[in-house]
Amino acid sequence: MTKIDIISGFLGAGKTTLIKKLLKEALNGQKVVLIENEFGEIGIDGGFLKDAGIQITEMNSGCICCSLVGDFGKALEEVLDTYHPERIIIEPSGVGKLSDVIAAVRKVAEKNSEVEMNSFVTVADASKCKMYMKNFGEFYNNQIESASAVILSRTQNVKEERLDACVKLIREHNKEARIITTPWEQLTGGQILDVMENTHDLAAEMLEEQRHHHEEESSHEHHHHDEECDHGHHHHDGECEHGHHHHGEECGHEHHHQDGECGCGHDHHDHHHHHADEVFTSWGRETARKYTKEELESILKALSDGEKYGIILRSKGMIPTPEGEWMYFDMVPEEYEIRNGSPEYTGRICVIGSKLKEDKLEKLFLL
Repeated sequence: MTKIDIISGFLGAGKTTLIKKLLKEALNGQKVVLIENEFGEIGIDGGFLKDAGIQITEMNSGCICCSLVGDFGKALEEVLDTYHPERIIIEPSGVGKLSDVIAAVRKVAEKNSEVEMNSFVTVADASKCKMYMKNFGEFYNNQIESASAVILSRTQNVKEERLDACVKLIREHNKEARIITTPWEQLTGGQILDVMENTHDLAAEMLEEQRHHHEEESSHEHHHHDEECDHGHHHHDGECEHGHHHHGEECGHEHHHQDGECGCGHDHHDHHHHHADEVFTSWGRETARKYTKEELESILKALSDGEKYGIILRSKGMIPTPEGEWMYFDMVPEEYEIRNGSPEYTGRICVIGSKLKEDKLEKLFLL
C-alpha cells in the first residue's frame, strides 16, 4: 500500500523545510518518493533535496491545470509502477489549487487499489495570512479550504494577537482542518505527521479513556447501553468525518464552476483572469557570476523596495562567492535568509511575482 500526502502552500510558505523535517525525523527508513510540480523556468528545490537521497520527479510547467490533467497523472502512475514506494509526497506549485491536485490524485487512486490518499496539507506563513487572502484570494483560499490540516510557519515571529487573528481567518474558510500554531522547532517530525494523519486527536483520546473508565465501573446492562451510545457516537463521528471530506470535494467542485473552470482546464484558458500565468510570472537565470555576501544582501533588500522590480513574492537561488564557497538564498517580502550550501553545477536564480520588470531584474543581479 502506498500512502499519498499532498503538501501544498503558497510561494515561500516553507513547504520544502517541512518536507525535509518529515523525511529526517518521521519518515527515515521509509521508501519515499517526492514529486514536485514547480511553477517557473528553473527547478530550484531539486537541489535542496538532493542530499536527502530521495528520488525526485521534477516538472516545470507554467500552468498547473495543464500539467495535472495530462502529464501529472502519468508521472504519478509511473512512479507507482517503477518504485512501489511506501509513501509519495506531492509538493504542488505554490500557485496551484489544492482541489485540482486532489482531483488529479483521486483519478489515479480510483484505478489503483494499492494507493491510499493519506493527507492534504497546506503550509501557511502566519505573518502573511491576511495579506495573501486579500490579494490572492482565489488561489490562496482554495489551498486553505481543501486542506485536512493547516501547518502555520514562522509562528515564532508573530505576536499572539496576530496569530489568533490568522487562525480565525483560516477558520472562516475551513472549520474542520487541524491547525498547527506551535513553532516547528518545538515539535518533532513525528508529532507533525500525527496531526497530518489525524492520529493526534486529543478529543478522541479523552473519549477512549472515558469509555474504558465506564467499562470498568459499569454493570453488564449499563455496559451494553454504553456500547450502543459509544457506537452511535462513533457512527456520528464517522459521518462528520466523511461529510467533511465529501463537503471538501463538493466545495472544490463548486469552486471550479464558480470560477468558470472545468477539470480539463479548457475554460481556465478562456478566462484569463483566472489563469496562473496571468497572475504570476517567473524570471529565472543560470549564471556563473560570483557574488559577495554584501552584494547579495543589497540585491535582496532592493527586491523588497516597493514595486520597482514588479510585485515580488519570492526569490530563491544558489550562487558562488569569489572565495569559492556557495550561498543559498531565500527571500519573501521584508524577509530573507542567506546560508552556506554545497556547490551546484552552475549558479541559479529565480524570482516569482507579478508584473515583473525583467530588464531591471537583469541589471539588479548584474547579469
